[in-house]
Amino acid sequence: MGHIHHIELNVSNLEKSIEFWGWFLEELGYQPFQNWDEGKSWKKDETYLVFVQTKDRFLLEGYHRGHIGLNHLAFQAGSKQQVDSLTKQLQDRGIEILYQNRHPFAGGEQHYAVFFEDPDRIKVELIAPRT
Repeated sequence: MGHIHHIELNVSNLEKSIEFWGWFLEELGYQPFQNWDEGKSWKKDETYLVFVQTKDRFLLEGYHRGHIGLNHLAFQAGSKQQVDSLTKQLQDRGIEILYQNRHPFAGGEQHYAVFFEDPDRIKVELIAPRT
């Protein structure tokens, strides 16, 4: 409960990032996990790191979760009830829940989660374990 589920980073040059990160992550015990034209990931235990090619239209802009850098942080909840409880606490604090019209399945039918942003607009996700 509370450990990092995955981290996704948008990068300016996927080929260079794969070259840079691949050996390092594999030295740390990560194994190649997913590979597609616009990205690649490595996984260790239940945590994985994803690197995705940034879209051309975002390369020259400032921070945005669609730009180079951190896309979002996802944390593993202990249960669906914990997601619901923390959603209520976020709302009580005046923190906007993203994708409200699809909450708590904004990530798909089997993806029970709450999405919100920190004060710098970095997206955060709390996801329940699959049952």
